Amino acid sequence: MHQNQRIGIFVDVQNIYHSAKNLYHARVNFEQLIKTLTNDRTIIRSIAYVVKSDGVQGYEGESREEPFFEALKKSGLELRMKDLQIFHGGAKKADWDVGMAVDAIRMASSLDVVILVTGDGDFIPLVEYLKWGTGKQVEIAAFSRTTSGKLKEVADRFIELELIPKILLKIRKSPTKKYNK
Repeated sequence: MHQNQRIGIFVDVQNIYHSAKNLYHARVNFEQLIKTLTNDRTIIRSIAYVVKSDGVQGYEGESREEPFFEALKKSGLELRMKDLQIFHGGAKKADWDVGMAVDAIRMASSLDVVILVTGDGDFIPLVEYLKWGTGKQVEIAAFSRTTSGKLKEVADRFIELELIPKILLKIRKSPTKKYNK
C-alpha cells in the first residue's frame, strides 16, 4: 500500500450488515470502515450496493430504511439501489453480485486497487479476472468467520473487519416494559 494508489471500494451491504448482526449482534460503522480502508490513499469511487424492501414502514409511514441509507451516504458512500425481488411462492432475492462485478470491471482502468467489501465466494472469478486480466491489486475486507476461504486465498490482501477498532457498534436492545398487575 502506498499513498499514490487510486482505489475503488465496492460494498456488498447485505453481506456485511447481516454478518455483523448475526456474528456480533452489532452494526457496522461504515464511516470508520471507509476511513480504515482508504488509509490515506486516493478514493476514486466508493459504492454501497443496497436493496430496498417495499412495505417496510416506520413512524408516520416513513421508510425505516431511509435513515440507514442516509448514514451510508454521510459516510462517503455512493448508493446503488435495487428493489427486493419477491417471487411467486414467497421466495425473495436480494443480491447485487453481478452489478458489483460489472462496476468493478468498468472502473478497473481508473484504479490501482479494487477493494471488495464482501465475504461472498461468488466473487472469486471477479478477483481472479481483476488480478490476472487487468493487473489490478485486489483487497477483500470482510468478517473472517463468514468469508469464503478461497476468496481470502485469491485476494492480494485480506482485511479482517472484526480487527478494525470502532468498526462494530453494538445494537442497543429496546427496553422492555414491565407492567404491574
